[in-house]
Amino acid sequence: MANINLLPWRERLREERKKQFLVSLGITAGIAALIVFGADRFYVSKISNQVARNNYLSQQITALDREIAEIRNLQEQKRELTARMEVIQNLQGKRPVIVRLFDELVRTLPDGVYYNNLSSDETTVAIQGIAESNSRVSALMRALDDSEWFADSSLRQVSAVQGATTAAGATDQERNRFELSVRITTPGDANGRGVTP
Repeated sequence: MANINLLPWRERLREERKKQFLVSLGITAGIAALIVFGADRFYVSKISNQVARNNYLSQQITALDREIAEIRNLQEQKRELTARMEVIQNLQGKRPVIVRLFDELVRTLPDGVYYNNLSSDETTVAIQGIAESNSRVSALMRALDDSEWFADSSLRQVSAVQGATTAAGATDQERNRFELSVRITTPGDANGRGVTP
């Protein structure tokens, strides 16, 4: 049998396999590095896009907050203007009522009764005056209760006064000083309990 030396052939085969392994290892490492780099770039891009979206949303929220504040300010101004308009309308609506109340006070005044003082708040009129007799005060109260503009007349005080001076300047022997109050109503209310002007 012949002696064949296989060592150089095996050595060459081992060297070739080693080169192939190193080449495939390099290729695999390169591919892995490319995959890692690509994944890193992909996620960095996604994160930067999300940050840009978040910044845009923050800017829009800030702009909307400013608009909401403006709307609230405008609503407050609208409420104030509406309240002012209601006050003006109420005042304009009361102007003819005041004239009508004075006219009605004169119309309900019976003979022999004189007013010395009139004062009013929004719902009542307080009257101080002088009458020739108690029956004249009663007639005044009945006339006020029968009026469409007044209701619930209430006598506070009646006192006799000697030598009281009338509006015409004449003095009589005995007069009655009276104080009464009457509630203001609106015409057309059946039971005299209308809305006050």
